[in-house]
Parts: sequence; structure tokens; C-alpha cells
Amino acid sequence: MMLSLPMWQISESLPVMSTTPMTDSCVNYTRMLLEKITQALNQTELFTGINCTEQNMELNTNTNTPFVCAPKEATCLGKSELDFNQESCLSNIWRDLSHYYKFFTAQPDLLQHVPTFNHSLRELMENCFEESLPTNETPVNHASTYSERLNLCKTLRGFQVRTITVSRAISYMSSGEHTK
Repeated sequence: MMLSLPMWQISESLPVMSTTPMTDSCVNYTRMLLEKITQALNQTELFTGINCTEQNMELNTNTNTPFVCAPKEATCLGKSELDFNQESCLSNIWRDLSHYYKFFTAQPDLLQHVPTFNHSLRELMENCFEESLPTNETPVNHASTYSERLNLCKTLRGFQVRTITVSRAISYMSSGEHTK
């Protein structure tokens, strides 16, 4: 008998994650985080001269969150009969959240205008995952130039889209549908 798995699954290092369903509080944490992201994107003082809603987005491309967190038999990403793997989904979500956490904790201007932004992200990470918060080795960046503010805007937009995906995945896991 020969076992065949896609190569990316074999080489993917997965931290030990809880296999218990996500709780309703985790669903609420993602909703609160989405509110804080929207609030941050609407900060006219922070983004003077930039209309964030009209900008392209910068997504974290080092994860497969949209693919591995798609519900069973989803067809929106071109897949149809793959099983949902909660551990892989949670691992990718954690890597996304860690990536953005490191970036945003190095943005004091964002924290000044939306002080509860990082708190919402940290609450989701601390209460819904078993991993420790990542340490931030990114130098502090005051978004003072136009290009720095534009980069912050685009990264926030990317994080908004990724958080919608995370919210849907956590809601799906919370519902228990993935175990049926």
C-alpha cells in the first residue's frame, strides 16, 4: 500500500494546536478585531492625503490560510473534495496573526490613533490559541513619510481581508460543521 500526500503538507511544520472546537468567544474576538481594523482604516489624521479604501492591499503571502481553511467541499477556491484539516488551518491562522502582530506592534502611530487595536489582536491570539505571543524584533516605525503611511494603509487593508477569512474559518470551526 502506497501513501501519497501533496509535498507541501509533508514539509509543513505544524505547532501543536488544540483540536477542540473554537468557542463563541473566539468568534466575538475576530468580530471585534475587524471593527478595530475598520476603525484604524478610517483614521483621517493617520492617513492624511490617502484614501485607504481606494488602495491596493498587501497580504501575507507566506501562509495558505484561504486554501487550508476553506470549508469541506468548498468550490470557491477550485477545490471540491478535500477534507478540512483543523490543525493545518489553525497553524496557518496563527502564522498570519503572528506576522501581522509583529508588524503592527512596531507601528506606534497606529497605536496612538487606535490604542485598542493591538489589544484586540492580542486577545484573539492569547484566548483562542495555545501558542505564546511572538516577540517583536521589528524596529519601531513612525509612519511619518507618505510612503510609510501608504505601506501601513495597504498592510491594514490586507489584514482586514485576511481577518475576514480568519473570522469565517473560526466561525466554521465553532459551528462544528467541519466534524460532520
